[in-house]
Amino acid sequence: MSTDFPPHFLWGASTSAHQTEGNNTASDLWALENSPHSPLGERSGDACDSLHHWQEDLDLVAELGLSAYRFSIEWARIEPVAGHYSRAMLAHYRRVIEGCLSRGISPVVTLHHFTSPLWLRAGGGWTQDEAPARFGAYVEAVRPYLDGVDWVCTINEPNMLAIVAAIAANGAAGSAPAHLPEPDPRVSAALIRAHHTARDVLARTPGLKTGWTVANQPVHTLPGAEEVARAWRAAREDTFLQAAADDDFVGVQAYTRTVVGPEGPIAPGEDARRTLTGWEFYPGALEDAVRHTAALLPGVPLLVTENGIATGDDEERIEYTRGALEGLRRAVADGADVRGYLHWSLLDNYEWGSYGPTFGLASVDPLTFERRLKPSARWYGEIARAHTSAPSSASATSPARSAR
Repeated sequence: MSTDFPPHFLWGASTSAHQTEGNNTASDLWALENSPHSPLGERSGDACDSLHHWQEDLDLVAELGLSAYRFSIEWARIEPVAGHYSRAMLAHYRRVIEGCLSRGISPVVTLHHFTSPLWLRAGGGWTQDEAPARFGAYVEAVRPYLDGVDWVCTINEPNMLAIVAAIAANGAAGSAPAHLPEPDPRVSAALIRAHHTARDVLARTPGLKTGWTVANQPVHTLPGAEEVARAWRAAREDTFLQAAADDDFVGVQAYTRTVVGPEGPIAPGEDARRTLTGWEFYPGALEDAVRHTAALLPGVPLLVTENGIATGDDEERIEYTRGALEGLRRAVADGADVRGYLHWSLLDNYEWGSYGPTFGLASVDPLTFERRLKPSARWYGEIARAHTSAPSSASATSPARSAR
């Protein structure tokens, strides 16, 4: 692979709290999973027990020679009861940050990755008037613990959160891109307000780069469908990208594409190559997403915060990732200001209802929680090392600090 990446380009992997930590009992997703008639096939349970095995996770990142690790701070653990913050959990996440810094890894922190405290959902969720302010108060509680962190994502995939709200409200079916309804407008507006509130809070700490991540919908438009495709993408993606126009960066997250015809999205044909999630195998999604985002938000740096494939064939993971990175290299060579690539995911984990889709660079034994790096992880680590010519910003400029 060519070396057309900037010298300080971040190479890393991503996780999220609920999907890896386990026993997130104060969250809305835990309640949904464990309800008598849950629509989810499996419970998260212990997940990867990363709440206790986080040091092993960081050791994997360091062993691979990666320079960044994206993880989320779980709001439901920090504020299990409205207005009451857990000092113990704040100190726990501070230790994770320090663990990154001591290993020369740049921590990329996400403050909301799909899950909320159950009390927020019980009070009306994101549509209650005070929800953005409550999120801002939580962010203020976390802010003093972010010393040494350069990158903070406020909310992960707000467009998907609003789409899920629309599905829940209207009974729309299907998670494939071709079946996604328009996002719930009230939830969308609330999430944008919450993001801007959090951004204002985080701006009080000099040096923090603040943004949010968007689930990109790379669109391939068939002849005669230009206006239909534009409207489809505008509702599900561009509204949320435009809300990031004044951010320090925006997170790009892409996995597959959507083909749009004159009548709307078209599902892949029966002979299409698919992943374990049923999505079309399409490594070019990342290049498409980066080019679209860069064109829509000129001057806003991009960080690829998620990209990967659900597959049980590790050679297929390498094939997909190689194609995605080649496309990313082309976009960067053509001028896209991309600051890093974070693979989804470091670990095989709970994928919102099932442990079946394996995205991980490492497998996790569900009984012993032993982590085992896959050949794709070693391959990716070599790619990262080959393109790294300087120490990470974490090791160069961010000394570890004591927990408060």
